[in-house]
Amino acid sequence: MKTRDFSFDLPPALIAQHPPAQRGQSRLMALDRAGRTCSHHRVGDLPALLEPGTLLVFNDSRVRKARLPGRSRETGGRAEFLLLERRDPHTWKALVQRAKRRRPGSRYTFAGGAAAEITGLEGDYRLLRFDEPIDDDWLDLHGHIPLPPYIRREDTPEDASRYQTVYAGPAGSAAAPTAGLHFTGELLDRLEAAGMECVFITLHVGLGTFLPVRTENVEDHPMHREVFTIPDAAAERIERAKAEKRPVVAVGTTSVRTLESAWREGRLQRGEGSTSIFIYPGYTFQVVDALFTNFHTPASTLLMLVSAFAGRSFILESYERAVREGYRFFSYGDAMLIR
Repeated sequence: MKTRDFSFDLPPALIAQHPPAQRGQSRLMALDRAGRTCSHHRVGDLPALLEPGTLLVFNDSRVRKARLPGRSRETGGRAEFLLLERRDPHTWKALVQRAKRRRPGSRYTFAGGAAAEITGLEGDYRLLRFDEPIDDDWLDLHGHIPLPPYIRREDTPEDASRYQTVYAGPAGSAAAPTAGLHFTGELLDRLEAAGMECVFITLHVGLGTFLPVRTENVEDHPMHREVFTIPDAAAERIERAKAEKRPVVAVGTTSVRTLESAWREGRLQRGEGSTSIFIYPGYTFQVVDALFTNFHTPASTLLMLVSAFAGRSFILESYERAVREGYRFFSYGDAMLIR
């Protein structure tokens, strides 16, 4: 299977650079896999598009304000780090611009008077040791939201709330689980009033979600690993829905990857785990019956996942239709419901 088979033409003007004026007012394309048909709606129509008894699974990971602009103490030059994983109270695994220039022993200063030194290398990553403990509270004060590379602007105070789901819980993601950005508290209430069930799991989204597939053959792409947590109560409710043959809707590809990774012989793994599952056409889904998701980048692992769920040709035809209809793409863009 060739990576180029998942390409499509996307006018840059359709890549959403800002969130919609109001959360929950985006457009929604609904796809019927069996009939290969599509219809056009708004996200607010979702309760009417799902049957009572449907269970929706949300990823409640919170995006860290993990982007840190700083200055080199040696040269005064600008250096920007993205903190990915806390190793101890002082040390973070980080990605940094112009990584080859950033060697062990180099020191940097950041907002709030913080200072740090590169103490080690891990491939393309750097171990950054701060003089003081750096936690999520400190990052909330001094860090920036790590907007995706296709959003070509600096983050603003608005992004601190809009690039975060309204139900965000534990911090740990380097990118938002963007399908969830469409949901408001009012919409969640309407779903439950219409007879739906909502449960929350956690998968911390890593930078791998933005990594391009550089291999010619899809199967040769090395998939990134991400950490997830499934609470006992959520697992029980998902298992009950499957046993009762009620539809399970994954809200976002991160929920898909978690559910499909954790399912073993009719039961879900409880507690913490990790996944490097790579879902592309030919995969047989075990848990997910429907998918609520955004429109994804060409030739990406996310587009391959939705193609596995609905069929590559049907997805690419639907994406071409979305382009013709002027749908907005990617993190701050419009949504798709695939049933």
